Amino acid sequence: MNIVDFSHSVVSIIPPLVALGLAILTRHVLFSLGVGIVLGALLLSDFAPLQAASYIGTTVKGLFIDDGSINSWNMSIVAFLILLGMTTALLTLSGGTRAFAEWAQTKIKTKRGAKLLAAFLGVFIFVDDYFNSLAVGSISRPVTDRFYVSRAKLAYILDSTAAPMCVLMPASSWGAYIITLIGGILVSHGVTEYTPLGAFLQLAPMNFYAVFALLMVFVVAWFQLDIGPMKKHELEASHCRGFDEGDADKRAKDLNEELEIVESANGKVSDLVMPIIALIIATFFFMIYTGSQALSADDLPFTLLGAFENTDVGMSLVYGGLIGLVSALIPIFRQRIAMGDVVSTMWIGAKSMFGAILILLFAWSIGSVIGDMATGKYLSTLVEGSLDPMLLPAILFLLAGVMAFATGTSWGTFGIMLPIAGDLAAATDIMLMLPMLGAVLAGSVFGDHCSPISDTTILSSTGARCHHIDHVSTQLPYALSIALVSTIGFLVLGATDSLAVAFLAATVAFIIMCSVLYWISRRSSDLTAKA
Repeated sequence: MNIVDFSHSVVSIIPPLVALGLAILTRHVLFSLGVGIVLGALLLSDFAPLQAASYIGTTVKGLFIDDGSINSWNMSIVAFLILLGMTTALLTLSGGTRAFAEWAQTKIKTKRGAKLLAAFLGVFIFVDDYFNSLAVGSISRPVTDRFYVSRAKLAYILDSTAAPMCVLMPASSWGAYIITLIGGILVSHGVTEYTPLGAFLQLAPMNFYAVFALLMVFVVAWFQLDIGPMKKHELEASHCRGFDEGDADKRAKDLNEELEIVESANGKVSDLVMPIIALIIATFFFMIYTGSQALSADDLPFTLLGAFENTDVGMSLVYGGLIGLVSALIPIFRQRIAMGDVVSTMWIGAKSMFGAILILLFAWSIGSVIGDMATGKYLSTLVEGSLDPMLLPAILFLLAGVMAFATGTSWGTFGIMLPIAGDLAAATDIMLMLPMLGAVLAGSVFGDHCSPISDTTILSSTGARCHHIDHVSTQLPYALSIALVSTIGFLVLGATDSLAVAFLAATVAFIIMCSVLYWISRRSSDLTAKA
C-alpha cells in the first residue's frame, strides 16, 4: 500500500492529538486509541476504506509477526507482564505479601514512611523502567494500601522514579541506548574531547527534568504535597476508598477477584523478598549475558558498557521473570499448598495483566501509525531556521517534550531529536553540544510522563493498580511544575554556558516552586476543613 507523505504537514499531528484529547475527555483509553488508529489509517490511505482496513490489519499483524518471524521485542514484554502477574499472585498465595506488609507496619509507622519506601525502592531498582514500575509496584502496594496512600500517588511515585533514574544511570537499558546514540553523534561531528560514556556522565546533571522530578517525589512524599486531582484521590484514600481500577461496580468485581486468592498464614518476609531479589539479579545477569553474546558474535572484546549497549532487554526481562516465578514457587511447595490453588492463582495473576497488555497493543499500534504519519519529522522541522543559539537548549527541551507527548515514546524521541540537536550544535555553537543533548533527554522524559499513550505511563498505572487516566491527570501538575523549573535551567544554561550557574538557578526555581505548591496544598486543605 502506498501511503501519503505527511512529513512536512501539520496533518501529521492530528491522529495523536485526537487520541490524546479523547482519552482525557472520555477516560476510555482503548476507544480513544482505536479512533486515533482508524483516523491515521484513513489519512495514510487517502480515505480509501479498504486500503485503510488493510493497513490496520498489517499493523496489528506486525505487533506479533515481524519480517516473517515472531516480533521478539513486543512478545517478550507481553510475556514478562504475564510472568510478573503470575509471580505477584503467587507471592500473595504464599503469604509473603501479607508477611512483608505486617513486618513493614512494625518498621514503617506512618503514611510518609510508606511513600518513602516506594520512592527509595524506585531509586535503587534502575535496571529498566518497565521492570522498575512493575516490581516496585508489587512490593510497595501492600504497604501503601495499609497506610491509605492512594493508588494514584503510588503510580506517580513509580513513574517519577522509573524513567528519571533509568535516563541518569549508564548501567541501565536506557543508558546503554543513549550512549550508543551519543557515540554516533560525536563521531559524525568529529568531537574527540570526550568518550560516549564520558559525555553521558557529563549530561546527567544537565538533565534538569530527571534530577528535579526525582527530588520532587521526595518533597511530595515528605510534605504531603497534594495539588490538583491528587488531592481528591488522597482524600478518598484516607477514607479507605479508591483502591481499585474502575467504577463502583467494577470495584466490587476486582475486590472479589483478588479475594479468590486465599493468603497462607505461614508466609514469611523472605517469601516476598527472595523472589524479588532473584528476579532483579537474574534480569541484571541476563542483560550482561545477552550483551556479551552479541559482542562475541561480532568478535568484539567484552566490556560491561559494551554488554549493556548490545543487550537484549526484552529476553533478559523474560529470563529474569522466569527465575522470579520459579523462586516464588519455592515457598509454595515448602508449605505444600494444593496444586489446584497454585494453578488458579497463576491464572488470576496472568489475567490481571490482560488489561494492561491490551492497552499496550493499542499504544504500539498507534505508535506505528504515528511513525508512518512522520509526526516526529514534522515536529523536528519546527526548530529549523534562524534561532538564537542561547535559546536552543530551552527550545529543544520543549520540542522534545511535545514530540514525546504526541508520539508516546521517549526512545523514539531520542532517536529523532538527539541527531538533530547534534546537527544544530555543529551549525551554531559546538560548545552547546552537551547542553542541547541534555535538553533533548530531559524533554523526552517530560513528554513521556505527560502522555497517556506512553508505555511507561501505562505500566506505572499497572504496577500501582491505578486507573490509567487517573494517573495521567494526577501526575500532570507535578510534571508541568518540573518542566517550568527545567525551562528556566536551560535558558540560563544557554545564556551563560555554565552548568553550575544554571543548576543553581534551577534549584532556586525549584525551591520557590515547591514553596508555592506547599502553600496551595495547605490552603486547599484549610478550605476543605472549613467546608
